[in-house]
Amino acid sequence: MHLTRLQNCLLALLAACLIAGCGREESAPVSDEVVDDITEAAEEVVDDVAETAADATDETLEVVEESAAETAETDDEDIVLARTESPAANVNWKYKEGQHYQRLVPTQPTTGGADKIEVAEFFWYGCPHCYDLEPIINRWAADIPPGVRFVKIPAMWNDLVRLHAQLYYTEEILVRNGSIKDAEGFRNAVFEEYHRRGNRLLNEQAIFKLFARFGVTQEDFDKTWRSFEVSQKMRIAADLARRYSISAVPAIVVNGKYRTGASEAGSYPKLIEVINELIARESAR
Repeated sequence: MHLTRLQNCLLALLAACLIAGCGREESAPVSDEVVDDITEAAEEVVDDVAETAADATDETLEVVEESAAETAETDDEDIVLARTESPAANVNWKYKEGQHYQRLVPTQPTTGGADKIEVAEFFWYGCPHCYDLEPIINRWAADIPPGVRFVKIPAMWNDLVRLHAQLYYTEEILVRNGSIKDAEGFRNAVFEEYHRRGNRLLNEQAIFKLFARFGVTQEDFDKTWRSFEVSQKMRIAADLARRYSISAVPAIVVNGKYRTGASEAGSYPKLIEVINELIARESAR
C-alpha cells in the first residue's frame, strides 16, 4: 500500500518536471505538499521493509532451531543402534579364537545347505589320531541337535590318501543304496585292517576284498568305484580342503567358519566341548 502511494507521488513529480521543461525557460518548482507526501511514503516503506526483514530473521532462526532438534534426535537413535550387540557377544565363552580354534576369513562354503549348522571332520583311514577319535566323534554325532549336520570328508594329499578317499565315497554310496547294511561296522573294519592287521589297502583289489566281506558284489563295486558321483565327491573334498587350509587330520570345521582340532583344543574331550561351543556361537547369531 505504501509503495503504491510513493509511486503515485513520484509520477506526479515527474509530470511536473516534464511540464516545466517543455517550452518554458524556467522550471516550475515542485510543491511542498508533493515533497511531504514523497517523504512520508518513503519513511513508511523503509519502516515496513525493516519490519519485514526482522520477521524474516525470526522465522529463519526458528527453522534452524527445529532442524537442530531433529538432528539431535537422529543422533540419539544412531547411538542406541551402535550399542546393539548380537546375543553371541553377550556370552562369556570358554574357548578363545586364535588359541582353541581359528576363524576362516572369509567364511567358506559347506557341503550342504544353510538350513543346518554343518560340522565337517577331515580324516584319513591311515591316521592313528583319526582312529582314536572315531568312537568319540561317533558318540557325539549320535546325539546332535536336529539343526546340526555332521559330515566326514576324506583327506586328499597323495596317491594313497586319495585311494582311501575313493574307498570312503564308494562305501558312502553303497551304504545309501543298501548294498552295505552296517555303515559304522564297515568304517571300523577299515580302521582295523590298517591299524591292527597291517593291511594298508594299497590297491583296488585289496579294497574290494574288504567290500566283499560286507556282501558287496564285484559288479556293484566296480560300477560305484568308477562312477562319476565318486569322482565328483573327490573333487569337492579336494576343493574344500584347500579352502579350509587343511594341513593335518583329524581337523574339524564348523559351518565353513571355524577350524579346530585336538591339538588346539588340548584333548579329544575338550575338542568335543569346542565343537559344541562353536555350534552355540552359530546358533546365537
